Amino acid sequence: MTTFDGYKKTTRIVHGAARTGRWDYSHHVVPPLTASATFRLESVSRGARGFTEFGAFAGQDAAEPVYIYDRLDEPTRGLLESQIAAMEGADFCLAFASGMAAVSAALGALLQSGDEVIAHTLLYGCTHSLLTNWYPKLGIKVRRVDFTDAKAVAKAVTSKTRALYFESPVNPTLELVDLRLISEIARKASVGRKRRVYSVIDNTFATPFCQRPMEHGIDLVVHALTKNIGGFGTDIGGAVCGSKDVFPAVMSYRKDFGAVLSPKAAWSILVYGVPTIPLRIKRQQYTALQVAQFLAKHPLVAEVRYPGLDSFPQRELALRQMRDFDGGFAPGNMIYFRLDEKKVSGVKFVDHVAKHAYCVTLAVSLGHTKTLIEMPSAMTHSAYAGAGPMREHGGIRLSIGLESPVDLIKDLERSLSAVSGARRRRA
Repeated sequence: MTTFDGYKKTTRIVHGAARTGRWDYSHHVVPPLTASATFRLESVSRGARGFTEFGAFAGQDAAEPVYIYDRLDEPTRGLLESQIAAMEGADFCLAFASGMAAVSAALGALLQSGDEVIAHTLLYGCTHSLLTNWYPKLGIKVRRVDFTDAKAVAKAVTSKTRALYFESPVNPTLELVDLRLISEIARKASVGRKRRVYSVIDNTFATPFCQRPMEHGIDLVVHALTKNIGGFGTDIGGAVCGSKDVFPAVMSYRKDFGAVLSPKAAWSILVYGVPTIPLRIKRQQYTALQVAQFLAKHPLVAEVRYPGLDSFPQRELALRQMRDFDGGFAPGNMIYFRLDEKKVSGVKFVDHVAKHAYCVTLAVSLGHTKTLIEMPSAMTHSAYAGAGPMREHGGIRLSIGLESPVDLIKDLERSLSAVSGARRRRA
């Protein structure tokens, strides 16, 4: 087996492991795509061995796995999982059919009826819906706490607490959570317990390129592969990364609930998305800073949040946590801003962008090669119904793509001028 010890992660994610027990593709420049729902078994004893060994952690590159059925395990998806695990610094990665399937699996593998999960007050809308609408039916209590206040989180932990769940940066406001403090809370709360407390983060906004939570002590990391890791907006997927002690539970959960990533989607993410992450995000960060600086200076903009700005409220934490593979500051490609509603309507501005901008697209999702704009309170976070942390209706989320910053600013400026001009004419 060709070793990749001593090579940088930016090189590792391009080439992967040239030869593994999962698949020998040393003669393939591009990894192969498998397309078989079931696999030939030479004997009943080999089939029995496969079922007996299923769910036991053997490492991502263990030799001679027994493939039985796609939903259990298969080579192409396994290669993608090996790549993401290496990026995150995790013992394992398991890929799912969507980001929400991964969120459900990460928590579902840990929780049972009577348990309690403490979650940040603001989460992605569908995650909020999962915790609010479904967990009570399962007898799982959900408590919401501001995770930017570590003391409040520690105080909220009880004997029934099993998981601390949050995002950082938070979708969509880009607040940051101190990963080290949350991991310490989980560790201290686990002392003397038969069933420990786990810290679980959705790392979708940052990706492993910008932030590796397990380096700060976080137990489980969740991704929507649909976003920056996939990068091209063509395939939906999710992933759970963690330490080997959790592997059997997450693997069994995926087997029984069935939300496994297809080999075809895994292949696209593996071949196109993963190797280009550094190039895409570095370009997007370059552009995001210029767009954020433009917005911060604009008289119609009331607030801009971007970790790359000197004015970002949690700048010191951003500089400490958000680091790329080479140690450079990696603030990501997401911007959140609000307009001065006394001067211009945020809804009318976004509507104008949707109808007239060339390189800014009104669409949900993020991490795309194209710049996407949306209003979370009315769209991705509508499950909050304008209450609690989403009572602020005017917030606008920008996911910066690969366009020229000059052109993005041009489109945004035109829409701001057009909408403000229309208001002045009516007045």
